[in-house]
Amino acid sequence: MDENNIRVRFAPSPTGYLHVGGLRTALYNYLFAKHNNGKIVLRIEDTDRNRYVEGAVENLIDSLSWAGIKFDEGPVQGGNFGPYYQSERLTIYREHVNKLINDGKAYYCFCTPERLKNLREEQQRLKLPQAKYDKHCLHLSPQEINKNLETKKSHVVRLNVKPGEKVFVHDVVRGKVEFNTDNIDDQILLKSDGFPTYHLANVVDDHLMKISHVIRGEEWLSSTPKHILLYNYFNWNLPVFAHLPLLLNPDKSKLSKRQGDVAVEDYRAKGYLKEALINFVALLGWNAGDDKEFYEMDELIEKFTLERVNKAGAVFNIEKLNWLNGEHIRRKSVDELLPVLKNELSKSKFKGKQFSDNYLKLVLKSMQERITFIKDIITNSSYFFEPPSSYDEKTVKKRWKDDSEILLSKFLNEIEGLENPSKEDFEITLKSIVEKENVGLGRLIHPLRLALSGVGQGPGIFDLIFILGKEESVSRIKTALKTIPGISKSLKNN
Repeated sequence: MDENNIRVRFAPSPTGYLHVGGLRTALYNYLFAKHNNGKIVLRIEDTDRNRYVEGAVENLIDSLSWAGIKFDEGPVQGGNFGPYYQSERLTIYREHVNKLINDGKAYYCFCTPERLKNLREEQQRLKLPQAKYDKHCLHLSPQEINKNLETKKSHVVRLNVKPGEKVFVHDVVRGKVEFNTDNIDDQILLKSDGFPTYHLANVVDDHLMKISHVIRGEEWLSSTPKHILLYNYFNWNLPVFAHLPLLLNPDKSKLSKRQGDVAVEDYRAKGYLKEALINFVALLGWNAGDDKEFYEMDELIEKFTLERVNKAGAVFNIEKLNWLNGEHIRRKSVDELLPVLKNELSKSKFKGKQFSDNYLKLVLKSMQERITFIKDIITNSSYFFEPPSSYDEKTVKKRWKDDSEILLSKFLNEIEGLENPSKEDFEITLKSIVEKENVGLGRLIHPLRLALSGVGQGPGIFDLIFILGKEESVSRIKTALKTIPGISKSLKNN
């Protein structure tokens, strides 16, 4: 392998969102290129105008950029490498089609939709294994062809596939795969609207862009013999092929939107870190030969090889993705997580409130080990951003004891006299009270937590009270002392 000439491409169609399967294809191409000091090109395959979705290209580029996949070549747009568009290369495809026609490797087809429909129905009636074009127009005379072209009769251009031959695909992932040309249709290369089909544009561009390795999904394996025929007809060297395994639901069906989210933008909106999604997607069909599951991008680049890609379909396990998201949160610094929390707050009911960076960093540090998503802090620990409006009744019933009001009042009196208390000051004060009252720590910690947060679980109590600060804590304790005893009494009477 000549490492100086490794060139790969990611070539999506602009038909909507970026599927997680598309993200994996882009990622594997990116990892392979970077591992081998090669180049990766972005190419938009937009020749099927009926399937084109407005804004899809921008969404694709935005999702790939968010995920950290950067491209090395293309028309410069805004200081970055933009994609090649196949719709801007129609003259190139036409020239190559004409060459195939002149060499007898392709031919004009003027068959009407009605004739093609009747042909298919007849082949189905005869129970033929595969509906194929019958090469009718291959046998038209030059005079008839010229007349049809002069009168601008609607036509396509088809590949002239010779029957009875074997086509071998040497695939890095699947090994040697054999196809018989008896089962390969005379595929359309150029459509009646003048646009090339995927097959022609794909092969011409891969050759002209000097793509050394074609890394794509398993669904394209059946098209590969058609592509190899085109390479052979043009007398071009073949790239190396690698077809990636299918992504599967837990029930082993093909991953689809019917059974859950499949768009990268959906996972982004749900609060998954890009590092976690990339880590997870990398492991959908590849491993480094060990049990390691946590990876950063640099490690993936260092370890990735096509030879370690599996043949079997990869199951999309959302629990594993969630676990990885939590792990990536735990290994990041609070400075890295701060913008993520700010973004989540900007989308929440607290968007109008102002919190200092220092305050939010303290919140993050206290919760980092306890969350799966950054937004969990807002959803499950809203007491960091507003006083509790209610108190969890199960916690009141379990944790509010006969002496809770007395102990909490004593604690309140003590901290009101503290000047700029540190976390240690709060801890010393609490331990001093329980020691004097000859009770366990939990006897005061539990009602204090309830007063500050309204719930029975959360970060360490001394972290919590220090983060909230003396003034806010005093206010919340006073409110709790007015409210919780009545709730407790009511619960006991019921």
